[in-house]
Amino acid sequence: MKELRYSLLSDGSSDRALIPILTWLLRQHVPDTAIQPEWADLRHLPRPPRDLPERIQTTLEYYPCDLLFIHRDAESAPLQTRIEEICEAIKGVNPKIEIPFICVVPVRMQEAWLMFDSQAIRRAAGNPSGKKSLDLPPLREVEDIRDPKKMLYRLLREAVGLHGRRLKQSRPQAAVQRIPEFIDDFSPLRTLPAFRHLEDEIMRFGRYGRRHPQ
Repeated sequence: MKELRYSLLSDGSSDRALIPILTWLLRQHVPDTAIQPEWADLRHLPRPPRDLPERIQTTLEYYPCDLLFIHRDAESAPLQTRIEEICEAIKGVNPKIEIPFICVVPVRMQEAWLMFDSQAIRRAAGNPSGKKSLDLPPLREVEDIRDPKKMLYRLLREAVGLHGRRLKQSRPQAAVQRIPEFIDDFSPLRTLPAFRHLEDEIMRFGRYGRRHPQ
């Protein structure tokens, strides 16, 4: 069986939650291949790189791979603007990178992609048998939520089923990392334009083995 090593360069450590999503997409479109993911943790280097071209170059030095995913949350910017920023950063990498790269740009934040499976949220919160109804937003509207991180944290606290001091001691930040581990099928996210764009790029990689222009 062939092997595909990919590295994820992300905005922050919480964005490691994207790895199960990326792995699922690759398994859909690069079949008969053993997927080996790695998150590029640059935080503990003696001199952590700051700007994006340097972070890309350092990632390739410390986390060699066959495919590089470069993540940036869209936040308040349009999807295409973030993609253009990533492509411009690639031009600043010296020497020029030769491996394929794919932009990962959730709208507005990656937390928006984790609010469609109530049971996964309950399990990540450590209360899979919880009975409290979770008021998940309609999936088609999650890209319009101003602060999806804040909403997801609220849902996780509700799923915990605790009150008072014990609720305050719960750690939604850690629970966010676990949510995608309890999801087997990310196909509902295909209703979101940003996710469809990501999948289209992975499909092109699966067909041609290289990145096509955005």
